Amino acid sequence: MTETNAQLEGTPMIAPSTTDHPLYDEIVQACRSVYDPEIPVNIYDLGLIYTIDVKEDNAVNIIMTLTAPGCPVAGEMPGWVADAVEPLPGVKHVDVEMTFEPQWGMEMMSDEARLELGFM
Repeated sequence: MTETNAQLEGTPMIAPSTTDHPLYDEIVQACRSVYDPEIPVNIYDLGLIYTIDVKEDNAVNIIMTLTAPGCPVAGEMPGWVADAVEPLPGVKHVDVEMTFEPQWGMEMMSDEARLELGFM
């Protein structure tokens, strides 16, 4: 997945992240501190974070997915993400939304994640 969340062919468009916001890089690093318990790679590099939208008042909206809809931590992972991001200085509030459109695929992983998992 690219930083601009480019549209995958045949799937709905996910809103682009606000990469130019001063908090964006810190939020990405906070997301990188959250791991899928079944895969030894952080959720950002796995491509599970679709959108990081930081509003003018520093409220953060994150749209994410899971590797599979039946993931055993589906109910917990959005809270893990919010807990990682909300303590950042300047962040007002965090709302994490789960979506399965577009469906996650291995092509959404970063090169680092592919290398770590032995897919390169």
